[in-house]
Amino acid sequence: MSTKDYLEKDYYKVLGVAKTASQEEIKKSYRKLARQYHPDANKGDADAEDRFKEVSEVYDVLSDDKRRKEYDAVRSMPGGFRGGQPGGGFPFDLGDLFGQQGGGTQAGGTGERIGDLFGGLFNRGGGGTRTTGTRRARRGADVETEVTLSFGRAMNGVTVPIKLTSEAACGSCRGTGAKAGTVPRVCPSCEGTGHETRNLGNFGFQEPCRECHGRGLVVDDPCPTCHGSGRATGTRTIQARIPAGVADGQKIRLKGKGAPGENGGPAGDLYVHIKVKPHPVFGRTGDNLTLAVPVTFPEAALGAEIRVPTFQGQPVTLRLPESTPNGRTFRVKGRGAPRRDGTKGDLLVTVDIQVPQKLDEQTREALAKLRDTGAGEDLRGELLQQARQE
Repeated sequence: MSTKDYLEKDYYKVLGVAKTASQEEIKKSYRKLARQYHPDANKGDADAEDRFKEVSEVYDVLSDDKRRKEYDAVRSMPGGFRGGQPGGGFPFDLGDLFGQQGGGTQAGGTGERIGDLFGGLFNRGGGGTRTTGTRRARRGADVETEVTLSFGRAMNGVTVPIKLTSEAACGSCRGTGAKAGTVPRVCPSCEGTGHETRNLGNFGFQEPCRECHGRGLVVDDPCPTCHGSGRATGTRTIQARIPAGVADGQKIRLKGKGAPGENGGPAGDLYVHIKVKPHPVFGRTGDNLTLAVPVTFPEAALGAEIRVPTFQGQPVTLRLPESTPNGRTFRVKGRGAPRRDGTKGDLLVTVDIQVPQKLDEQTREALAKLRDTGAGEDLRGELLQQARQE
C-alpha cells in the first residue's frame, strides 16, 4: 500500500466489515478472504495476489487493538486527511498540515501533535526514504477442529489424536522460498526489513517493500513446490488431552497448538469443538446427570425403596414416600459429572409411573375397588371450570 492508501483507504471496507466489528468478526472475514485470494489457490493470478497482500496488510492493523485505535483516530480527523480531494475536507496539502514550513515544525504545533497520533501506526522517522526496524514476527493462525466422543469417554476424560492440516514452512525449501541449492538474497531496497518508511516532513509512514513484498528477501530461483512463497500446506498429528466431564457443544482451547508463526512468531491456538454421543440411559443438564426410572402405581401410592443405577458405579437405593406423583425428581448427591475442582454434580432421578398393560382378574377387582373409593371426588371439576373462562 502507498502512503496515500494509508491515509485514504477504508480498511473496514477492504475486509467487508463494519467499523464497530468485533475482533472475532474481523478475524472471520480475513480468513475467508485470505482463503479466497491465496496465491496457492490462484496460481498466476496477479490481481488475486495483490488482493491477498492488501487484506493481509489491512488485517495487521485492525487485528491489533492499539494500531486499530490509532487508525480510527486518523480517520476521524476532519476530511480523513484527504486534502485537495473532491469532498475531502481541507484544501491544503499534507506538507502544510504536518508543519512543513520553512523546513521545520514549531514545538507544540499542529505537526507535532499529529505526528504523535500517527507515530504508532505508521512509525516516525527522519527525512527521505529509508528502511527501519527488523522483519516483524507474525503469530500463526488459530485452527479449529471437531472431536466426537462417547458419553463415557467424555465423562472420564481421554487423550485423542487429532490430525491437523494448516500452513507451515515449505518442507522443500524450509521456508526460504528458494530452490534447493540456492539461497534468497537480502532485499537491496529495504535491506531485509520487509518494509520501508516514506516521510512527509516530520512524519514517517511505513509500508511494505515494493521489491520484496514485505518478505525482506528476494528469491531469484524460486522453489518449485511453494513457488517462492516459503509456505506450504502441512499435515501433522497431535495428542490432545480432553478433560473429564467435558460437555456436548463445549469448546476447548489448546494454546500454541495452532498454525506455526512466521519469522520467529508464536504458533496460534487450537480450538477443539466437542460433540458427545447420547447415552441410552443417562442424560445431562450442566454438571448433573439425569435418569428417568419406571415405578409401578402401588410403589408410588404406598411408598417403596427402589434401586436405581448410577453412571459406572454401584446402584443406590432410593426411598419413595407415599403418594409420590408422576414426574417428581429426586436428587442423589455426588453421582453426576466431574467438575474442574475435582467434585461431582448430582444424579437427578425422575419418577415415571407405569400403567399395567395386562391385568388379571384379581388385579382388575382391586383397581375397580380403588376407583370406587374415590367416586365422590371430582378431580377434573376445577379444570373444566377454568377452561370456560375467557
